[in-house]
Amino acid sequence: MTGSGATGQSRHRLTPLGCRWEEGEGRWEKGTVPLTYLIPAYVFSSFGRLAQPVRARVSDARGRKARRPTCSRVRAGRILYTLPDSLPRPSISPWRWIPTLYFSQGLPYVVVMTVAVVLYKNLGISNTDIALYTSWLYLPWVIKPLWSPLVDLLGAKRHWTVALQFTVGATLAMVALVLPAPHFLQLTLAVFWLMAFASATHDIAADGFYLLALPPHAQAAFVGVRSTFYRLAMIAGQGGLVYLAGRLQERTGQVVTAWVAVFSLLAAVFVAAAVYHLWALPRPAGDRAAPRSQTFWADFAAVFVAFFRQPGIGSILAFLLLYRFAEAQLLKLVTPFLLDPRAAGGLGLKTQDVGIAYGTVGVSALVLGGLLGGWVNARAGLKQVLWPLMVCMHLPNLVFVALAVWQPVSLPLVSAAIALEQFGYGFGFTAYLVYMLMVAAGPDGGNPHKTAHYALCTGFMAMGMMLPGMWAGWLQERLGYVNFFVWACIATLPSFAAAALIRIDPGFGRKTA
Repeated sequence: MTGSGATGQSRHRLTPLGCRWEEGEGRWEKGTVPLTYLIPAYVFSSFGRLAQPVRARVSDARGRKARRPTCSRVRAGRILYTLPDSLPRPSISPWRWIPTLYFSQGLPYVVVMTVAVVLYKNLGISNTDIALYTSWLYLPWVIKPLWSPLVDLLGAKRHWTVALQFTVGATLAMVALVLPAPHFLQLTLAVFWLMAFASATHDIAADGFYLLALPPHAQAAFVGVRSTFYRLAMIAGQGGLVYLAGRLQERTGQVVTAWVAVFSLLAAVFVAAAVYHLWALPRPAGDRAAPRSQTFWADFAAVFVAFFRQPGIGSILAFLLLYRFAEAQLLKLVTPFLLDPRAAGGLGLKTQDVGIAYGTVGVSALVLGGLLGGWVNARAGLKQVLWPLMVCMHLPNLVFVALAVWQPVSLPLVSAAIALEQFGYGFGFTAYLVYMLMVAAGPDGGNPHKTAHYALCTGFMAMGMMLPGMWAGWLQERLGYVNFFVWACIATLPSFAAAALIRIDPGFGRKTA
């Protein structure tokens, strides 16, 4: 853009879409803007006709009336203005983008990890194969730290996030295309694998964007919100979509046709979310490629070295790997348990009943637990609440032992029992999320590689879910459901042992006045 003759001022275009302030370069560009930043203008249409004048005052950060900008000239349907360089960047509320961003983060994950389990169970795949194959799909989340520095070093997190959302939408459409094929198992697993890689990379970019766009106390305060909408994606996935698949199966009598329709709908919804984020995500000043020397691969390796040189790294890794050791095994068998006939030790629910009890009622309770957990962490700090949150997370696993022993037939009773277990899990899991934020921030909170280090944390979390989940189906088929759920309760003990070894900053996560 060309400068004007006035000192400290420059010419800028204003279009009917408004403006945005570009910090560091002192200019307004095409985008969106609050009404208080609109300036008196006659806006010409693309055909050169005079349109309705737009009038409002220009104010500075303190609300004082700023100097009226002057119109320079009209060219190509736009008006060029001379604007004061002191106007601040309009702020964007986190509520505009955090809920939808983490809903979009959770949706492909729940499709790969949970909805795929229901799909394969409906298609007659055994529990052993379901647990093994779908656990392997965790691998992209395990190894994503290998390429997470590239997200830090190459481009803005905002660009990564939106592009990967379009990619995930395309893979969802591909699942719908290959389901009717003769070798559907191999083909869908290949597409789910591609979806998992895109989703895992999206997690890196979205989590890094979250760390850049919010101050530390707001990061802790919004942990519950991000966890909530992540879980709402679970409701939409394993609740709404599973229920829809069950209803379509009853109506059409065709399992494959029902699931093709479900994945087609899901693809359309996800692409719509990507289009929304193209507009809604803020543009934080720090969202740019991380500084690097001429030795690119040395910088790449330095990110990993810095993570593993943290004090107490052994205790950190043990906690990340073992916190969900029991949950990793339980998660793979909950849906088969609900769907398996009573003669096989299951509850014999219909697909749509699973969507109601586990996918809607259960996840709604999990969401409420996540909100409460985020609030508790922000009020008291992680150090004070870690152990109570862990007890609340693991103790309700006894609910599945009771369900396996008594095999109730009442859907409301089953739903209430699952809700109790899921509320405790959502409440306790927030401690894990806050702990990962603390590790990513570094001992002094100034870690320049927060995005990559948070990705490393989530990679170890995924490994802690993948490895135990791989043998869970095999173990259940040999123990039966009752003994398997008893084992899942015993398997919570390693997480308590790991928690006793970690060190936590007493003030981390607590909002200060």
